[in-house]
Amino acid sequence: MPDMSASLALTHLVPLAKEVDENKVTPGVLGFIVFAVMALAVWGLMKSMNKHMQKVDFKESAQTAQAGADSKAPAADPKS
Repeated sequence: MPDMSASLALTHLVPLAKEVDENKVTPGVLGFIVFAVMALAVWGLMKSMNKHMQKVDFKESAQTAQAGADSKAPAADPKS
């Protein structure tokens, strides 16, 4: 049944496609607005990522390294 609805939709759209002049088709104002919004979103995300990456301390302190080594040590067996 889905094939029938798709073919019906195409038969209704074919006459509309014949009316469109291929030399005059442009993205228009809506295409520009969508592109501009996407560009602003990417700019905002990059700015936010840069701010968050500046907060990260990439150098590990000696105390943190010691705590990490202690947590990796095997635990004593409580049964023995």
